[in-house]
Amino acid sequence: MPSDPQPLDTIPVRPDEQFDVLRLESYLRGQLTGSEHPLAVRQFGGGAANLTYLLDYGSHQYVLRRPPLGPVAPSAHDMGREYRVLSVLHQAFPLAPRAFHFCEDPAVIGAPFFVMERRQGIVVRRSLPAQYDDFPDAPRRMSEALIDALVDFHRVDYAALGLDDLGKPAGFIARQVAGWNKRWENAKTEDVPHMDAVFAWLGDNLPPDGTPTLVHNDYKLDNVMLAADNPGQMVAIFDWDMCTLGDPLSDLGAMLTYWTEPDDPPYLHMAAMMPVGDSRFFTRAELVQRYAEKSGRDVSHITFYHALGLYRLAVIVAQIYIRYKRGQTQDQRFEAFGPMIARLAQAAHDLIHKKSDKLV
Repeated sequence: MPSDPQPLDTIPVRPDEQFDVLRLESYLRGQLTGSEHPLAVRQFGGGAANLTYLLDYGSHQYVLRRPPLGPVAPSAHDMGREYRVLSVLHQAFPLAPRAFHFCEDPAVIGAPFFVMERRQGIVVRRSLPAQYDDFPDAPRRMSEALIDALVDFHRVDYAALGLDDLGKPAGFIARQVAGWNKRWENAKTEDVPHMDAVFAWLGDNLPPDGTPTLVHNDYKLDNVMLAADNPGQMVAIFDWDMCTLGDPLSDLGAMLTYWTEPDDPPYLHMAAMMPVGDSRFFTRAELVQRYAEKSGRDVSHITFYHALGLYRLAVIVAQIYIRYKRGQTQDQRFEAFGPMIARLAQAAHDLIHKKSDKLV
């Protein structure tokens, strides 16, 4: 794929997230098509966890993904898992980019990494891009595309791809609750009573195990790419490092966690991974209804999955914040993460105790 002089979706590599480009160039020479040419590296500036870089060989471009700086949980940011999934998933689910190479040797760039194909399109974050100004129904199209792609993903025959040992579906949700609580205990910088209360409620209200599917585990609007000329056409889905086998409704619950409506409280707007204040997007209830209609699945326990998503997000924010507090990352965006933890716990508490009729 021919390169742009300076791709608009990238930034110069942040000083504390640089690596030895010449060493990487030497290591990859002969491993990728076009890798005999000089290598230029830029960074994709979005995201708050895994680090993503553009590898530009002039005639060909690729994307490199590695874990964040500092110590990380052994089961998180698993580049080997993400590579394994993406090396085969594209065969049955074209929205998954194809992965080409995995390196587990941290001596090359400082951490394990893998290289995958680059897709071209638009990632929508906190505001609608100008390219969609001529599409007044763009938010509705995005809402529909997001749900429809999730339904299609949950229909993938994972055994046919050799991914039937990717996880242990039995007891998946119970392990999720216990695992995220353990991560909370390791990441918290202060006690948050609502976190304890929500954890106890989740343990007392586990839904029954259903038919397992592949689970993305971080499905949200800013982890997908849309076509520049059609906001209803998805081009790719990213961030597969937590993909496993389990309960598909956990993906829907996670998506609701990052979704917002115009009259949500400010702390939910802060956590949203989508444009805020636009009533043209589906409501959370409409997202759930479309998923139920398209998939045929029972969504009567969706409050549990949404609450688990909020609890998990509070833990993720805590994990990122403690890395910042310890000086393991210099990214100043993370300074504001501290106060969000208690607010997300409050949202989960309000949800399970039905203090807001708006929360699904």
